[in-house]
Amino acid sequence: MRSLNKTLIVIGLTLWFGGMVCAQTQPDAVSGATQAAATQATADNNEYGIVLSVLLDDAEEIPTDAARYLSNKLAQTITANGVGAFEGFSRFFITARLGLATRDIVPGPPAQIAENMEITLYIADYFDQKIFATTTINAKGVGTNESKAFINAVKNLNPHAEPVAAFVRKGKDKIIDYYRAQCDNIIKQAQSLAVQKKYEEALYLLTSIPDAAGDCYDKALDATAAIFQQYTDYLCEVNLALAKAAWAAEQNSAGAQKAGVYMSLIYPDAACYGEAQALYTEIKGKVLDDWKFEMKKWQDGVNLESQRIEAARAIGVAYGRGQQPTSYVMGWCR
Repeated sequence: MRSLNKTLIVIGLTLWFGGMVCAQTQPDAVSGATQAAATQATADNNEYGIVLSVLLDDAEEIPTDAARYLSNKLAQTITANGVGAFEGFSRFFITARLGLATRDIVPGPPAQIAENMEITLYIADYFDQKIFATTTINAKGVGTNESKAFINAVKNLNPHAEPVAAFVRKGKDKIIDYYRAQCDNIIKQAQSLAVQKKYEEALYLLTSIPDAAGDCYDKALDATAAIFQQYTDYLCEVNLALAKAAWAAEQNSAGAQKAGVYMSLIYPDAACYGEAQALYTEIKGKVLDDWKFEMKKWQDGVNLESQRIEAARAIGVAYGRGQQPTSYVMGWCR
């Protein structure tokens, strides 16, 4: 692709974190979901909890403006048919290949380019390199330059056309089948990762399971809750130790500020939260009003379990973004 290395459209989760006031950040702090980028839903009609990345092969020779338009069109195609679009990387994705059949120059003025092409759509699994669904439409585009001709051709892609809708339905069904068939393996893998303290990866696996997977989704929620609690306890232990060290080194406003960065990352239901509160009281007693800080809180008036699940999902989203390839060459997807 000429200058657009990749275009991704992603659905995410907005996560609320209250009561953190810090003047600076510390690179050694274990922050978990606090550093997860909050994203917003791109489609309210995500019927099955399934989300797809929109990926374009870097090897495709598509003008930059046309590639951006195609990405938007692919996002519209899936959201119009009950699937969420993601601004980031996920294993399941939608992509398109534009096969040029003919190109003619139409005399002007102004002279125009007329292109006949085939637009082939794919829904596929990036990791296993498996194609779940495909369909092809014929399109013609005319424009004063190549980019405009491409864009006008892509305009022929109707998200509501029955062949396109059937293509998305088939892709959805295949993804659901995958999760149902692999459910126990995914949960076991997540639990194994948690034992290795790879909590973010474990939560990524579990929170990627859509609610359309039925019983598998319910099992994943139970496993998510257990691993998230392990994660919050782990964060508490690590950040409390860092906070104690920072305060021991400088028992003044500067030390309080450094300790506060770590303490602000401790969840209120973590096992060592009581110790963190005791340290807070100790520091507050010495620095008085110089220390403007609050411990992390769960939002009042919102279901606590729901907030935990949202926090776990935000951690998974952040992890998934960190796994995003630097380039996409998908010669296997044909």
